[in-house]
Amino acid sequence: MAVVGGGISGLAAAHRLRGLLGPAAAITVVEQSDRLGGKLRTAEVGGRAYDVGAEAFLHRRPEAVDLVAELGLADRVVHPTKAAASIHAAGDTRSIPGRTLMGVPASVDAVRDVLSHDGLRRVAAEPDLPPIRLDGADVAVGALLRERFGPEVGDRLVGPLLGGVYAGRTDVLGLRATMPQLATALDSGAGSLLAAAASAVPAPPRPGVARPPVFGTLRDGLSTVVARLARAAEIRLGLPVRALLRREHGWRLEIGSAAAPRHLDVDGVVLAVPAPAARKLLADVAPAASRRYAEVEVASMAVVALALPPGTELPERSGVLLAEGERASDGVPFTAKAFTFSSRKWAHLAGEPVLVRGSVGRHGEAHLLQRDDDDLVAAVRRDLRELTGVTAEPIDTLVTRWGGGLPQYGVGHLDLVRGIEDAVEAVPGLAVAGATLHGVGIPACIATGGAAAARVAAHVLAHVH
Repeated sequence: MAVVGGGISGLAAAHRLRGLLGPAAAITVVEQSDRLGGKLRTAEVGGRAYDVGAEAFLHRRPEAVDLVAELGLADRVVHPTKAAASIHAAGDTRSIPGRTLMGVPASVDAVRDVLSHDGLRRVAAEPDLPPIRLDGADVAVGALLRERFGPEVGDRLVGPLLGGVYAGRTDVLGLRATMPQLATALDSGAGSLLAAAASAVPAPPRPGVARPPVFGTLRDGLSTVVARLARAAEIRLGLPVRALLRREHGWRLEIGSAAAPRHLDVDGVVLAVPAPAARKLLADVAPAASRRYAEVEVASMAVVALALPPGTELPERSGVLLAEGERASDGVPFTAKAFTFSSRKWAHLAGEPVLVRGSVGRHGEAHLLQRDDDDLVAAVRRDLRELTGVTAEPIDTLVTRWGGGLPQYGVGHLDLVRGIEDAVEAVPGLAVAGATLHGVGIPACIATGGAAAARVAAHVLAHVH
């Protein structure tokens, strides 16, 4: 068995294949880079283990929680502190309001401190507009928000929140893939965005009952999961897969350099790579899937990690998201799209040094990343100073670039994914996994890896003797 791609989706697939096929199965993970983990990367910054890719997993979904427990790491799970997150929009920084669904308000009162008088008027009047009828169609989030609320809800709330998840823009992102609860409520006849959000927002906890944690991470960094998962397979690093070829009984992978390619013959393949790589590898064996992968756009971003001197005072918040187009007091646009005040957000990262990470880059902002690390660090430090007053010289910095690996869930994305999966299902012994499909978060990626492993294992057990 071969798994192409050593990110969390591929490693979860390899782990599940081991469980399904037993200790005698030959399972190989082929990864073109020199390290495993994909968007999970724990680095040393200021002498501390610090995640510079994905920093947490959604705790309310079972996949990551269950896998962590299965790997014997449940005792290392930690949750965020009570520090609130904030948004910087219209020149001001305020807490993210409650009673909103990814920024879409469930009531006028929910956004009273964030919107202008005219913005509040538009929100209050939204239920009186003609009812929303999607009739099964998808729509760009930004267009729907502007039509119903005017510009402010999208610019000041939804845009920064979706940008934090997808590194995307509301004018590109589709409602059904990025805000499925809202789409479901509208399909069920909610009629207005206010009513749809009100029906989807969780009810407040009863007095004396604590709300369960939303997020979790591992005390020693998420690369701990990567290291445990890697035990399930033979790992081959630094080897690009150049071609995927059907054989009479199984598959042949052409790997390594074009000048001196090597071959790996296997009974089944899980393809767990970003959309551009999947498009190339499927061009001959599943052309319909390849064409649909080609329609998925990707974004790039960078994480700038700062270790600040002991005693540096951060705001009493977990971080701040920046609305697009915001400018510093001197009129220069902000470079960062978000900051995480990690030493405030996570109790295990409190102490010395003080850790902060700035995120740079949305879809279509590749120009922001076309500068060297020193320039990016300087720009992020300027933004931090403007937003928080922190001027301390870092004792350590690390810039981590994530090039082209963040899929954009555009209008019609669910149909694209359905087309991909239908086309691949027609090809025996092949399955796909990864963030392109059913969610960009860690639990969703683990779920696609598990489903792909189950499909390929079932084929192998039924046909290979």
